[in-house]
Amino acid sequence: MSANENIGSFAGTGLELLTTSEMYAADAAAVASGTPSHLLMENAGRAIVKTILDRWSTRPVSILCGPGNNGGDGFVAARLLASAGWPVKLALLGEVDALKGDAAKMAALWDGVVEPLNTSVLEGAELFIDALFGAGLTRLPDSTVTNVIAEINKRKTPCVAVDLPSGINGNSGEVLDLAPNCVLTVTFFRRKPGHLLYPAREYCGDVLVADIGIDENVLPAIGSGLAQNSPSLWVSGFPSPTDIDHKYSRGYVLIGGGAKMTGAARLAARAAARVGAGMVGIAAPSEAMGIYAADDPSFLIHQMTDINDFMGLLGDSRLKALVLGPGRGVNSPTAEMTLAALVARKSVVLDADALTVFEDQREKLFDAAKNTPVVMTPHEGEFSRLFDFKGDKLSRCRAAAALANAVILLKGPDTVIAAPDGRAVINANAPPTLATAGAGDVLAGLIGGLLAQGTKPFTAACAACWIHGEAATRFGPGLIASDLPQCVPPVLKELFRAT
Repeated sequence: MSANENIGSFAGTGLELLTTSEMYAADAAAVASGTPSHLLMENAGRAIVKTILDRWSTRPVSILCGPGNNGGDGFVAARLLASAGWPVKLALLGEVDALKGDAAKMAALWDGVVEPLNTSVLEGAELFIDALFGAGLTRLPDSTVTNVIAEINKRKTPCVAVDLPSGINGNSGEVLDLAPNCVLTVTFFRRKPGHLLYPAREYCGDVLVADIGIDENVLPAIGSGLAQNSPSLWVSGFPSPTDIDHKYSRGYVLIGGGAKMTGAARLAARAAARVGAGMVGIAAPSEAMGIYAADDPSFLIHQMTDINDFMGLLGDSRLKALVLGPGRGVNSPTAEMTLAALVARKSVVLDADALTVFEDQREKLFDAAKNTPVVMTPHEGEFSRLFDFKGDKLSRCRAAAALANAVILLKGPDTVIAAPDGRAVINANAPPTLATAGAGDVLAGLIGGLLAQGTKPFTAACAACWIHGEAATRFGPGLIASDLPQCVPPVLKELFRAT
């Protein structure tokens, strides 16, 4: 059985997500290697126009240009669309004479009218191009811009964003005040975090990444530690059974079961088994033994009357991973089990109650987690009980991973997974049907099943999160959590073909 190593550098994967400063560094590196900056701008404008011509027939278009390089891209697009026979109206925030650098050069090549930016330039247009501001915006400058954006959003006219819809912070995905609702965003070289993080993601529409002549060789020096989650990051070493494997070599994972919400542990157990763990056990409270024993006959059910029974289970050298929290209850036995598991030096997934129970003793949890492989899978509410960090989701998740010395999987439609060393991925394949009770328990089980097979924590979290989303997407409408485990094997079958 092969086991994937930790995901290393993201450079060269095509999945890197660049912050605004990293994108500026990529531009600068391209220029330093001999590509004129005005050519990069010309290529950006051409990419915008090509995408538009591929999607829409000739129609009146209003292009809204800002005072920086995004506006320069807009001037290129205006010139090329006019040459293609499109009726073009161009409006500029500010004066042409105030433009600098490449934006001024591109404005000089535009021989049409430059109108002042206001809502009247939207009249009669059947397509808008938002080339006002790029990803580095920290605030909308004035009411002129906000009035224009508000008017765009009142209309049903499609809008195309250059780089990012204006009003969005490209690093955090935050909407500064308001932003246009775009059907398409054309960005360049690599996506930015704001293309995947909510709330920004819902403003972007389809995101197309255009090649504008920046060589991928600039990426190692930039050293981006952020990527979009995808099998290509981890599939080459995805664990798969071999002819000489047996149930224990494929991994033994133990799920901590609760007395009342028994379905949570059972869902986690099914997921762990379906993702490939060779043996799945459930540590079941005495009063619920019958419920657990009546479930899947392949599960090994251990009666647990107290913490000593659990400690005895931890002494089994064949046990490789544990999943604690789903349905366990917020009580002292849950805390005792969690701390015992962490000092046993097994790989551990902590979810739900195993996190909440430490709300008032978080330092004890973090100290215990420092010397063993741990994945914590909070939703926003559970996260806020353990961590006091403020700000955007990506920054908070990274800070939490460093503090807890654990992989943090912060759930949501834009799940962020961060490692203690600063690496992070954003997952983008989760369908809205995953908003159903028990889906998180399945995810915890998937991670535990992969950990039991020797997969490293960051890789296991990334792979399980993507598989979770793909399984839900394939099932479609009407999904409930118990459907998910049975949807995993077809996903694995395709992953195995790719290894």
